[in-house]
Amino acid sequence: MAGGVRILRINTAGTPVEWLSWEQAVCLHARELVSWTYGEEVMAVRGGHSRMTGEQTVVTLNSILACKGKVFVGTGKQPPLTNRALFRRDQNVCLYCGNRFEERALSRDHVTPISRGGLDIWANVVTSCKRCNARKGSLLPEECHMELLALPYQPNHAEYLALSHSGRILGDQMAFLRKQFSSNSRLLQDSQFLVTS
Repeated sequence: MAGGVRILRINTAGTPVEWLSWEQAVCLHARELVSWTYGEEVMAVRGGHSRMTGEQTVVTLNSILACKGKVFVGTGKQPPLTNRALFRRDQNVCLYCGNRFEERALSRDHVTPISRGGLDIWANVVTSCKRCNARKGSLLPEECHMELLALPYQPNHAEYLALSHSGRILGDQMAFLRKQFSSNSRLLQDSQFLVTS
């Protein structure tokens, strides 16, 4: 588990901040910046031996750690928009035809096309299959008689951390993040984000 494990970093107020590698988490422990930990133990990292006692240093890493100091999560700042996170937000479903596709068959559609003043922001983009995107072209949905199945929205920071994570999110990490999802988040209904353990 060592290579792919990700530690959820939160601030002392309990706000999720970022994903850390195990190496970054060990550095925070070594610098004594960790206020408390939470969740299951994911690994024990063994270090050098003390000259005084001969004992080996062991740092136990839990799945969630809270750090001291000022860590600002960009309030009001838009999370980065990537196709991977967008497709996961919309559950790999084309929001025009309603079919689920593999990522390679999807594209980013601008509800109000960029050529008509639309912006490349979360609130103006939806997941679309390539066929529906080509059909819509540079038109507004109502101009080509295509109806959106769900409105686009900007995920909050906790949702974005879940969307942008590459790999498996541990059950206790997802349970922690889900408590901070917005009430209208589609991630609350998505089976890939349901906590099982």
